[in-house]
Amino acid sequence: MVDNVAQHFRPNEATFLNSAEGLVRQVLDEYSPVLTNFLNPREIYILTTLVNQQDDLKVFQYGGYQNAENQRLLIAPNYYVPVLDDFDLKVIQIKYPEKFTTLHHSTILGTFMHNGIARQSIGDIIKGENETWYFVATKAIGTFILQQLDHIGKAKVRFKEVTGDHITVVDNEWTIINTTVSSLRLDSIVANGYNISRNHAKQMIEHDLVRVNWTDINKPDYVLAVNDLVSVRQYGRLKIDELNGLTKKNKWRITMAVIKK
Repeated sequence: MVDNVAQHFRPNEATFLNSAEGLVRQVLDEYSPVLTNFLNPREIYILTTLVNQQDDLKVFQYGGYQNAENQRLLIAPNYYVPVLDDFDLKVIQIKYPEKFTTLHHSTILGTFMHNGIARQSIGDIIKGENETWYFVATKAIGTFILQQLDHIGKAKVRFKEVTGDHITVVDNEWTIINTTVSSLRLDSIVANGYNISRNHAKQMIEHDLVRVNWTDINKPDYVLAVNDLVSVRQYGRLKIDELNGLTKKNKWRITMAVIKK
């Protein structure tokens, strides 16, 4: 299976592609559902592509609340009807003294990593209304955090389990843009998405101010693909939703989603 589709993905995605193919094969062999760890949008796209090649399988996804970016996928035979409990998640609110402490995404995630928690066990970390922070975790890791942790960085905090409908995401309105770009290079897409010069985009990338799928990318000529999530410090986030073919002048027609800070 992988040999047939590998040509559509990057060489550095081969490890995940092989792992995803193994999950698909497991469901086919055992004819019972398999739940993934949290996947980012690009990984979700790859795994969904593989599952959609199988007539006997379907895939469901959920990240704890509506429109989550990081989600767990449930690969299942056609007969299976999932319920939310199948995704084995906890949504947790971080209670802290907002008047005296400021939390940041990086501090929250860093605390979890420092305590030996794998990134794949944590879904979205979300800043909601009134400086309220939430995160989604696997049920096992969520239980561990609720029982064992009481600090984020140096701040004393309290964790409280809630439901996903408590989360109201702020500053998370995607603007859809249909445009043409000279190439799918990272510097070209960043420049187009934020209406800045390509040279400025190139400098930001080379100075580690741009991440692709939560990984620092310092190569301006890095070629983006559908569902890559690009974070640009002090500007926002963007992703390519669709590739719509080439113009007569060999420019790419793309549909891009952008969040501007």
